[in-house]
Amino acid sequence: MKLTGLIAAPLTPFDAQANLAPERIPAYAAYLRDHGVAGVFVNGSTGESLSLSVPERKAAAEAWQAAKGTLKHVVHVGANSVVEARELAAHAQAIGADAIGAMPPCFFKASLAGVIDYCEAVAAAAPGLPFYYYHIPGMTRVEISVRELLEQGERRIPTLAGAKFTFENLMDFQQAIEYRDGRFDLLFGRDEMLLNGLAAGAQGAVGSTYNFMAGVYLKIIAAFQANDLATARHWQAKSQQLVNVLLESGSGIACCKAIMGLAGIDCGPCRIPLPRFGTAKMAWLKCRIDQIGLFRW
Repeated sequence: MKLTGLIAAPLTPFDAQANLAPERIPAYAAYLRDHGVAGVFVNGSTGESLSLSVPERKAAAEAWQAAKGTLKHVVHVGANSVVEARELAAHAQAIGADAIGAMPPCFFKASLAGVIDYCEAVAAAAPGLPFYYYHIPGMTRVEISVRELLEQGERRIPTLAGAKFTFENLMDFQQAIEYRDGRFDLLFGRDEMLLNGLAAGAQGAVGSTYNFMAGVYLKIIAAFQANDLATARHWQAKSQQLVNVLLESGSGIACCKAIMGLAGIDCGPCRIPLPRFGTAKMAWLKCRIDQIGLFRW
């Protein structure tokens, strides 16, 4: 399996009390399709995955599956409990998802061998779906070599398709892409570094800011493919301006939810321990995105 283009990491819509609001997903999916997004990687870190219960994660996955239309649908099933991860993997296969992904457990830190044991067990619960390892050491603190994971994992995981790579180690990323002459699918996961990922060989990318500024990244991809690096760098710099706003906000996920609301898709607040954007913070955000011209791009 090869996923190409922009794969959004959607936010999980909540109501005002931070209860799951799956009825908001059809409009959300239509918005993403209309803006050129190729797929969704649901229930990941942007979707507040580990803050959701297993029934909530299933309900969100079902809502995205029902609303996906032409979008590819990848379900993140990782959990600290391998039992829960296997349950979510089997559910994803049962509802007809296109693939699954899993970040490693992040309480008891695993070695490479432990990560492969975990991935083998999770993938085996959905033998009909491609499996992607979700590499995000900044959140899990599990820093392993993805190339080594592919090399050792392919011997034990028949459905191993590749990895979602959200890290700055571009050497490991490129080596993973080139392993076995491109046998595996490596999805680049740093929005603010997409141009670097393309240069290293990425064909597909997963990102939070693709939710509301996919057009900017489509321009980066088009310029790169046309060998117009000056234009590609111009639009990547625009992306970085927005990412700076997310960093300044104190909570990138809460900030993304607020921006989606301004774009017309109400995703509600975040679930604790993440903060909410009150009146003062929303005024700050509107000022900052007006300064950088986000909605004029």
